[in-house]
Amino acid sequence: MQNNQSFEHAKLLSPKRNTTQATSIDELTQEQLAHFGIDIRTDYGQALFQAASHLYHAQADVNQLWQVTSDTLAELEHKDKVAYFNAKKFLSFQIAKVLDTLQNPFRATYQSMTNQGGAGLSKHHYPLFDNVTALFSATPVVVRTATYVYACTEWVDDAFQGKESTHQIYSRLLNPTNISLANAIVDLEAGPYAQDYLAWNFNSGMAAIDALLSNVLSHGDVLIVSRNVYGGVYQLLHDFFARENRLNIQLEWFDGYSSAEFSAFLAQVKNKHAQRLANQSLHVYLESPCNPHGYVLDVAAISKISHGEGHLVMLDSTLATPVLHQPLQREDEQERPDYVVHSYTKDICGSGATTAGVVIGQGYRMFQAKGDSANGYDWSKTMFWDVYYIKGAFLDSEKAFDVLTGMKTLEMRMLQKVINTSVFSHFMASHRDLNVNCHAIEGHANSQLRANQMRNGWSCPLFTMDMQRAEIDRDTYVRFFDALEPAFSHQVSIGQSNTIILCPALTSHSELDTDTQHKGGIYLTTMRVAMGTDNVKALIGHLINSARLHIDPAYPGFSERFMSPEQVDSLYAAVATRVMQQQQRSLGDTQDWIG
Repeated sequence: MQNNQSFEHAKLLSPKRNTTQATSIDELTQEQLAHFGIDIRTDYGQALFQAASHLYHAQADVNQLWQVTSDTLAELEHKDKVAYFNAKKFLSFQIAKVLDTLQNPFRATYQSMTNQGGAGLSKHHYPLFDNVTALFSATPVVVRTATYVYACTEWVDDAFQGKESTHQIYSRLLNPTNISLANAIVDLEAGPYAQDYLAWNFNSGMAAIDALLSNVLSHGDVLIVSRNVYGGVYQLLHDFFARENRLNIQLEWFDGYSSAEFSAFLAQVKNKHAQRLANQSLHVYLESPCNPHGYVLDVAAISKISHGEGHLVMLDSTLATPVLHQPLQREDEQERPDYVVHSYTKDICGSGATTAGVVIGQGYRMFQAKGDSANGYDWSKTMFWDVYYIKGAFLDSEKAFDVLTGMKTLEMRMLQKVINTSVFSHFMASHRDLNVNCHAIEGHANSQLRANQMRNGWSCPLFTMDMQRAEIDRDTYVRFFDALEPAFSHQVSIGQSNTIILCPALTSHSELDTDTQHKGGIYLTTMRVAMGTDNVKALIGHLINSARLHIDPAYPGFSERFMSPEQVDSLYAAVATRVMQQQQRSLGDTQDWIG
């Protein structure tokens, strides 16, 4: 008797997968030929029967191969993993070769039907003929299509029910390049737990955040938000979600960073809104590192506290990237946020040429086929069906490819930014009249959390500094700031290869009123520095010359109060050596890779 599980796997290839009466692979094959009107008694029918039968058996065998892999992978020696990988890789090439071989008779039959000539010249060629070789592309293929060719009625029905992962239905929802990026960011962010997570890509970071909030929040909920969030997020929350005629979300702004501060604040908020919370839910939204100061919060402890009281946690980890902070790789699941958001636009892409965003969450929260339920979570609540499927804020294939390309150099770019941030912030802090808000500086109020939370204790490449203490007049300050170009770029975005400096009070956080800006440590002389991969010594030289030109005439000797050039050189050598040694240690020992 045929193994029932193998037959169930094989049945997925049938054009009548949901209505078949077959009980064996031979019957499935006969049913397939009948479905397409093929006489099994003909030479063509006999050849097609044999080919289709082999495919059904191959489907069952490959599923068995997957099961064996899942059961044994954790115990395999490294040399066996190498052998197993290459054997499966070659099997993929064999399957692709079979498909390629099918294309010639496929094309010949199509051409005989269409007879491209005369009025038929406008008839398009069939794209399946040309797509097979794309399987061998060394980089993800940019799939520029709005829709897809359907296989058969029952497969299409399954696709619209979310039960057919291979067969996309519309590029507004999914396309192969987009999926490739989603897989890549999950691998990078979740590491050993990647199999538990899924990602949905959006056309911008703000579109991703809006989708996440729309999926999580219900009318009247309470939302705790960390104080220093991107100005666009503040505007979205304050001017949309919190409005009574919208979702009437009650916002509570958390000013602290530590777990003790959060625990006390959470208790205060729950007591304050006890009546509302009798019927509504409380959620937590964090940005760490935060904009504009780059400070980090104790994400692990805050997540554990929140989960212990039944509250969901969302984290915008854009400024850290998975290189500096890996919150989904905590061994204790309670210490992981429920969702992680990234604006790909920033460091992950790194070019400044693409806007894109992503939300990463546990698989059962992100997608389930229609009618399914997992962990008490219904399919209709998943982000795919609740938001992604209907809002259309998808990421197109060209942008997905841009981000994938940028990710290839992410780690090395971030290493240089870590070095530059430490050197430049310490240089600026050497001036007693400047206030530098950067946790790279030992003894800073946020430095211990940075050491505990960030990978290797590396600092966020975003920080602020202000001249409030120097009491420099407005005109002098403006002329100095304007002179920082071209070494420092005056641009709004961050996370590019060039170093960007701007005044958040006038730009990224201009939507906040003055009182709210001051609560967030933002003043008219506050400068937000987004470190790039530039030569930091050249940046320092340009800043000193700008100060000599515009500040020294009004405040004699101002430019001479920084550390000396020789001290800068020594500082750079020490910081670069330390960071590269940390990176080298993180690679592990060679023996670890031999096994």
